[in-house]
Amino acid sequence: MNKVIILAAGKGKRMNSDLPKVLSPINNRPMIEYLINSVSRSKIDLPPIIVVSPDNKEQISSALNHYNIKYAIQKEPLGTGHAVLSAQDLVEEEVENIIVLYGDHPFYKENSINRLIDNHKTEVSMMTVRVEDFNDWRKNFYHWGRIIKNGEEIEEIVEFKDASDEIKEIKDVNPALFCFNRKWLFENIINLKNNNNQQEYYLTDLIKLAFEQKIIISSSLVDPEEAVGVNSPEELEVARSLADKFIF
Repeated sequence: MNKVIILAAGKGKRMNSDLPKVLSPINNRPMIEYLINSVSRSKIDLPPIIVVSPDNKEQISSALNHYNIKYAIQKEPLGTGHAVLSAQDLVEEEVENIIVLYGDHPFYKENSINRLIDNHKTEVSMMTVRVEDFNDWRKNFYHWGRIIKNGEEIEEIVEFKDASDEIKEIKDVNPALFCFNRKWLFENIINLKNNNNQQEYYLTDLIKLAFEQKIIISSSLVDPEEAVGVNSPEELEVARSLADKFIF
């Protein structure tokens, strides 16, 4: 049995809107609807858990009232790792694996979500994006975390705000598609530290922790256009320009 957790607690301060970021419209639909529909078609898990904040739960649940969804509340904005931990009580003991998705990445197809779980061979797996540069529509990827490798093995993810200029030149970026063994996830997520520039508990730090435990992190590539995320009005316009390719 597998479970899907979608992170949607972010306030999206850079969006210049009163709407929660995941409700920003693309083709007159909240962007998170695209992702929910892909999760539904993947048949991996229903209902998914969406992690919201006390401030945006009412708006999000009202906008998505025609979907079968469970909601977990992240009481404080302490980072993506803390957000996943906020959903722990809603994850049944019989769940073996947990897929974590971000609600501001609207275009993931059900085939990619299924491929993530099919390729999940160890305690941790993920998908990655490789871009040729950060020009044109690919500028949306510039502020993403960079994937650091030791030979062919993924060693860690360095978030952009903590990255050196050298690391920012890396073209392998994190598209926020993860799968974790449930037991391993909740045993290790409590060990995350917030000694970074954001003073947040990053979910991505679990990658380094897994590498230190000598866990081989399975990975596969996902198409950059499919992986586009939104964190600003400019990035929303890029997503809108690509949306016709992802009308589900």
